[in-house]
Amino acid sequence: MTKPYEVPEGIVDLVVIGAGPVGTSLSILATQRGFTTILVDGRDPSAIPAMDTRNFAIVRGSWRLLGATGVHPLLEGVTEPLNGLEAVDGGTHAFGAPFVLFGNEDLPDDEDGQPLGQMIPSADLQAALDRITGETEGLTWLRGARFAGLETNPAGATVRLEDGTEIRARLVAACDGVNSSVRAALGIGTEEHDYGKSVFAANVKLDRPHGGIARQLFMPEGPFATLPMPDNRANLAWYMKRGAAEALAKLPKEDQEAELNARFADFAGRMEIDGPVVSYPLRMKLAQRMTGPRTALLGDAAHRINPLAGQGLNLGIKDVAALIDVMVEAREVGLDHGADAAVERYQQWRRFDSASVAMFMDVIDRAFSNDNAVMKPLRGLAMTAANKIGPLRRAMARQASADQKHLPSLMR
Repeated sequence: MTKPYEVPEGIVDLVVIGAGPVGTSLSILATQRGFTTILVDGRDPSAIPAMDTRNFAIVRGSWRLLGATGVHPLLEGVTEPLNGLEAVDGGTHAFGAPFVLFGNEDLPDDEDGQPLGQMIPSADLQAALDRITGETEGLTWLRGARFAGLETNPAGATVRLEDGTEIRARLVAACDGVNSSVRAALGIGTEEHDYGKSVFAANVKLDRPHGGIARQLFMPEGPFATLPMPDNRANLAWYMKRGAAEALAKLPKEDQEAELNARFADFAGRMEIDGPVVSYPLRMKLAQRMTGPRTALLGDAAHRINPLAGQGLNLGIKDVAALIDVMVEAREVGLDHGADAAVERYQQWRRFDSASVAMFMDVIDRAFSNDNAVMKPLRGLAMTAANKIGPLRRAMARQASADQKHLPSLMR
């Protein structure tokens, strides 16, 4: 049988397994920097893409990296500037609900005039990255190819595809999602936590301007968030007890809107559902290691975290930026970028950050998802302090927007 693709002979610098935003970004950026790269894309190229209502909050540092791939011009007209982040403590309060709000003015001046971030529809981002992937000279894109196995030795790695094709590489990047086949092949275990909650998600039209502000209302059962979209629409996520979100997603649109507006119209304004709705269980899953022999794990293959504050894809983009820096630095000093020393450098750089962000999101969810008489005044005091103390608010803004000097070079 004739294969739908050809594989370069000899050993290549990098094989990327998985062609989501993390995998395609890594493949493009590595090829641009002179690394021979093969992207293994398991999607059926003849299939119509499934409906995807997700929207990503791409923070300032991540937006810079995406700019380096060349996708910015392709996303004009579909993004919405993220001008601020607001968190409000819901429930009952004697003196009004505490809140914290920070915005573009809390960030250092940016030479490109960029806001905190950009809201981007998932489908548009993927389409733009796919287009750049196809236009990147020297990048081998194996469409419809599926990973089957991996063997490593001190000299390199051999990737085996389901059709029997074998690819020799100096480094393998696992970007194949939360149920990573590469991670399983390496025998890397995971640490998991099921929150016993699910998320109801939908796009809605709002009856009042959102001003580019991402808003979160922390209720005892979990947060309710609205993320700004063009044309005064928003992408909402409502954390509910397991089963409740799934049940709501099955109701008629009129009943869903009635429930949303009865609970949250005072917070978000009147909402009209715009398009399909989804529900999904809320779980955390962290790889016990981010590397194996000749292998690095990136994105959801390494860390699926609580989507609170929209940090999931941004962590994956940080992984991409860090691995590119590690590869380039190794080459500059004449070292093998897939050898143990290089992949361990990547592990040291990214493991603590990804784990700490995951734990922080977990702590925030636990601290605010209750109406505890002891916790309420403490978190109210913390939010008020964060809102009133300028240096603290600015530090939070820089952290949330990935606008810090210690970050990988492509994000600075």
